[in-house]
Amino acid sequence: MRGFAHLERELAQLREQGTFRRLLPLDSSQGARVKLNGREVIQLSSNNYLGLTTHPRLLAAAQQAVSEWGAGTGSVRTIVGTFALHEELERRLAAFKHSEAALVFQSGFTANVGVLSTLLAEQDVVISDEWNHASIIDGIRLTKAARRIYKHCDMNELEQVLKETQHYRTRLVVTDGVFSMDGDVAPLPELVELAERYDALVMVDDAHASGVFGRNGRGTVDHFALNGRVHIQVGTLSKAIGVLGGYVASTQTVRDYLIQRGRPFLFSTSHPPAVAAACLAALDVLLEESNLIDKLWENTRFFQEGLRQLGFSTGNSQSPITPVIVGESALALQLSDRLLEEGVLAQGITYPTVPKHAARVRTIVTAQHTREDLEMALAAFAKVGNELRLI
Repeated sequence: MRGFAHLERELAQLREQGTFRRLLPLDSSQGARVKLNGREVIQLSSNNYLGLTTHPRLLAAAQQAVSEWGAGTGSVRTIVGTFALHEELERRLAAFKHSEAALVFQSGFTANVGVLSTLLAEQDVVISDEWNHASIIDGIRLTKAARRIYKHCDMNELEQVLKETQHYRTRLVVTDGVFSMDGDVAPLPELVELAERYDALVMVDDAHASGVFGRNGRGTVDHFALNGRVHIQVGTLSKAIGVLGGYVASTQTVRDYLIQRGRPFLFSTSHPPAVAAACLAALDVLLEESNLIDKLWENTRFFQEGLRQLGFSTGNSQSPITPVIVGESALALQLSDRLLEEGVLAQGITYPTVPKHAARVRTIVTAQHTREDLEMALAAFAKVGNELRLI
């Protein structure tokens, strides 16, 4: 079919540069080891931090929900697609996050887009960290509010922007709690103090902190003892929680307004009952099996120290997200390909996901990994790193 020649040329250029991305269909459920092309490999690229995607309690809850409630809901939430399970999940999430209310979206991406595109207008300004997630960036693009970007975690520049934006009705400072490509943590105590000093609102995206930081995995807001001082918390149910979806935890007013005006919420069919039930079971696991989070951090410390001792650059990671930064995109993908040949699945991340000349292989360890898994992965990194003259 004619009409896509310009797309074909761009794809050809990506192939020539060695940065064309291919999907890797797994032949197994997600876990510390997965099957790919008939081989078992060590998985270091999933967001399944606690191994909940296959936790028996989540599987049982999902199966029971299918039997009792059906495979789908048949409607959007605002017509007849709200089941008792959905509202129970939102009540539980609000209690878990120490907020007045919560609302579940179809994904973390739509949660960020829904909040930013809905709550702000021409009289407002959104102030965003330059390294925020793509869903925040796209949400900002959809809002009619003014926008200001401050340098990554630069509180001096943030303060200057706050001084310069006093005339707006609402000023919303938005930041990731944990930054998804570098694994560093936002300086939330300083950020919140600045926002309070200049009468601004704060929104924290805790996608990579939910289930990882804070008491029982409540996130960075709880980790820094800032409960009640952050106006909007956004997170996912598809990373450490192990299922699917996103949520907004805030006031009852914010929840009610998003139900009335949030386009991703209004125009998307609600989650299948199995998803809601599995998420509820995941909250029970977080509250009752804190040993999983302890194991996650034990594995993180061991693996990060191993990479650093080998001589790899891992940036400023303060979380289980550990980038192995190599610079050029083609080299990062070459490292990823060779690791896979050695039995380690660790995906290369290149521009535009990360800045040019900052390509890396991003690794994430989980609570499911054994010490043997991690030692074998480090041995593969050592072999390939020497071969490619990275260490």
